[in-house]
Amino acid sequence: LSWPYDLVVKLLYGCGLRLFECLKLRIQNFNFDSDILTIRDGKGKKDRTVPIPQVLVPELHKQIEYVKAVYMEDLKSGYNGTFLLDQLEKKYKRCAKELIWQWFFPAYKLTQIPETGEKRRYHLHESHVQRELKKAVQLTMITKRIKCHTFRHSFASHLIQANYDIRTVQELLGHSDIRTTMLYTHTIKSQTKKEAVSPLDFKSKK
Repeated sequence: LSWPYDLVVKLLYGCGLRLFECLKLRIQNFNFDSDILTIRDGKGKKDRTVPIPQVLVPELHKQIEYVKAVYMEDLKSGYNGTFLLDQLEKKYKRCAKELIWQWFFPAYKLTQIPETGEKRRYHLHESHVQRELKKAVQLTMITKRIKCHTFRHSFASHLIQANYDIRTVQELLGHSDIRTTMLYTHTIKSQTKKEAVSPLDFKSKK
């Protein structure tokens, strides 16, 4: 995958994000001091936090520098700001032109609103990522069906395989019902059974 689609996929897997959650990220969602990524308005309009993968930090900073460059060019062109949620637009319209509110994965072109003539920027469209992933999968001749949501599934399955507490996985995924999280355990059941040992053997395993 080419940039920026490779970074999108790394975040889908590394943070367990849904595609729309990833593309709706803004600069302010990243707290590098605390190594925390905040996902706002996830499924069910809920917020949650996940750890920022340390291996991605250099790439994430590079992406922020790209966003800054796009932002500066936009301001020169008479930019009216990024798209905001309706309630924010009404209360804090000035936020639209602040750097922290800019999309982490901005669209390639500005959108001109016919009714007002305003120049705004949207985030990268989901269909672009889906198309690029489909092409990449075809090139690699992978025989399994892979979609953007596959990486979120892998995030959950690999955490459960690594013996993370199911409640922790639930919180990281943003599931309101733990039964939804439990569905991921079925895909790795045979492997965890094979690796399981008797409590009597715990000491000998150290």
